Amino acid sequence: MAIVVKRPKLSFWEKLYLPGIIKGLGITLRHFFLSLTGKTKVSMQYPEEKWDSHLPEYYRGAPALVTDEQGRERCVACQLCEFICPPRAITIHPEEIPSEDKWAKVEKRPQEFEIDMIRCIYCGLCEEVCPEQAIFLRKEYAFTGLKREDMVHNKKRLYEIGGVREGLVNKWNELK
Repeated sequence: MAIVVKRPKLSFWEKLYLPGIIKGLGITLRHFFLSLTGKTKVSMQYPEEKWDSHLPEYYRGAPALVTDEQGRERCVACQLCEFICPPRAITIHPEEIPSEDKWAKVEKRPQEFEIDMIRCIYCGLCEEVCPEQAIFLRKEYAFTGLKREDMVHNKKRLYEIGGVREGLVNKWNELK
């Protein structure tokens, strides 16, 4: 059984669409004159002007790896960030830590860690899932490259971008 929906009756002015057109032109003219007088800014001149001071607190930028205060890498190569990444932008190849090393109890570290910045959608899932707080989204947004290979950040580049992060790292906790 079909349901019949009755349409409301339109007045003479609503049939002409004239009030809607006049409202739209009014908004357009108001924006035009405000930008012409300099009271509102329409666009930002990118190379000269940056977003740095205008970035909101919740902005999610490029992912990067961080080290602890003593320069040790936090990543334990658990590969959770690789598994949860929707566009599959993260690639990790773990390696075992030699048994003669002081931190051999950790078992793994990343031999290779790559993030394809072209594929990354800056969703922040890698940061949320990391148990050791080894990956963070930085406020940086201006990564450029002339080739695709330039946009694939390896482990060394990710540590350069990330820097040092202070705080407890479960990986280096001797009580664990």
